[in-house]
This record gives sequence, structure tokens and C-alpha cells, in this order.
Amino acid sequence: MSTLDHKIDFAVVLSVRNANPNGDPLNGNRPRQNYDGHGEISDVCLKRKIRNRLQDMGESILVQSDERRDDGFRSIKDRVDSNEELQKYSKGKTRDNFLYSKIACESWMDVRSFGQVFAFSGSEISIGIRGPVSIHTAVSLAPIDISSMQITKSVNSVTNKTDPDKKTSDTMGMKHRVDFGVYVFYGSINTQLAEKTGFTNEDAEKIKQALITLFENDTSSARPDGSMEVNKVFWWEHNSKLGQYSSAKVHRSLEIKSEIEKPKSIDDYTIYVNELEGLKVEIIDGL
Repeated sequence: MSTLDHKIDFAVVLSVRNANPNGDPLNGNRPRQNYDGHGEISDVCLKRKIRNRLQDMGESILVQSDERRDDGFRSIKDRVDSNEELQKYSKGKTRDNFLYSKIACESWMDVRSFGQVFAFSGSEISIGIRGPVSIHTAVSLAPIDISSMQITKSVNSVTNKTDPDKKTSDTMGMKHRVDFGVYVFYGSINTQLAEKTGFTNEDAEKIKQALITLFENDTSSARPDGSMEVNKVFWWEHNSKLGQYSSAKVHRSLEIKSEIEKPKSIDDYTIYVNELEGLKVEIIDGL
């Protein structure tokens, strides 16, 4: 496998209908919004979904969510401690930050893609690895409308010990959703950092496939199947390590305009790319 030898930029257009794409824990788990009323999906949330898709592809992932653990370890530290080769260079006379980083990147694809901080209580190692794959926060093209409904749990969670037949009080709650919104997020893959982590051309292809299938196996009560969809993935591959154009200029070449005042479907938008001389774009439809 060859280390990535050319810069890559990408963009993803996705739509949300009657779902909560990313709840804000500081705002009652309402869908995230910026001060202008546009919806947001954090870069951390997007990386979580990419990690999940890579894990589905059989890749070894360090930062696994608890419900998707595939190796029995309950924490990142446990997973790191189980790597015997990694532990050889973690303390004492054999401690070596360079070899430690190299083995960590070889062991886990998300480490060589996004980077990772290795600093645990009681450990002699404190290392920060910068990954080549950077991702922006996804932002909706227009302000989003959020609907809220009150929900009730009317089933006993526990049995009343003094009176088993007595029903406990109903528990009230709120559920929020975005009625409809089209979001866009951008990203880049840096070759200089790819050389340091060992990120390969094959890894880049897997990232692309993860973006295309971003919401597969991502079902929850807040995001029912079919409520979130990847519509388009735009993939620019430069012909050099530094790239022919800056990432900002490449990302600006994607233009999305609404055909009506209140869009209700992805079909109400016109999506096109202003071609940059010498830089071709691959446009892939979501599944």
C-alpha cells in the first residue's frame, strides 16, 4: 500500500427529514442551530459516523462507541493497554514516542486518519497525533424549522415493592426533530500529515466509501431509517502534494441554490460545480 501522494478535497450534501441529526445536550437535546437559525451537525458527530462505517467495513477502530464494541474492551485505555507491541515503547528505558505513534497509526485506521491524543492517568506517555483528514461542521443551507412533541412513558420501569400492582407515575419528556433541511459539509486530506501517520491511497478510498454510505446502520429513535440521506459526494483529487488550489477555493467552487422560497425537497435545489482548470471533480450519488 502506498502513502497518499496527492491532496484531496471533498464535500457532502445531505438531507434530513423528520429527524434530529445532532442533538445539543446544552439545549434539551434540540437539533443544533447557529445564531442565524441554520442547523448544524458537529464535526465530532460526523467523524463518529465515519468511524462506524469504517468499523462495518472491517477496519480496526480505536475510538469505538460503547454499543458497537467489537473487541470486548470498555474504554480507549483498555484497548490501548491490550496492544502488547504498543506497550513495549510506553515506559521505562524503551519508551519511544516516535515508535509508539507509528504502531498506533498502523494498528487503528481512525488514528492514522483523524489523529488521537494518548495521555492517560498513570502513564508515562503523552502524545498528540495529528491526522490528515479534517472535516468541517455541517451547516444547513437555510434556517431550519424544529418541531417538538411531548412524549410519555406509561410503563413501570421498576416494580413497587410495597404494592406490586400499583402503577408508577407517568414520565414526561420532549422529542425534537428537523422538519426538513439540506446540509453541506466539507473536508480535506493533507499529504504532509498522511506521510507522518502512514495514511494510504487505499485509506482515502475507504473514507470516500464511508461518506457515500454515511447513514447506513445509523438508525435510532431520533433518526429512523430513511430520515437522513446522503444526496451527493464531491471528490476532488489534485495532481500534487500541495494541490493546484487551496481547499477554500475548491470548496467555494460548489454552489447550491434554492429554486423556491421554502424548499421542501432536495429537488428544489440546483447543485453545480464551477470547474477549476486542471482539477476534475468526481460526483457520486448517495445510495
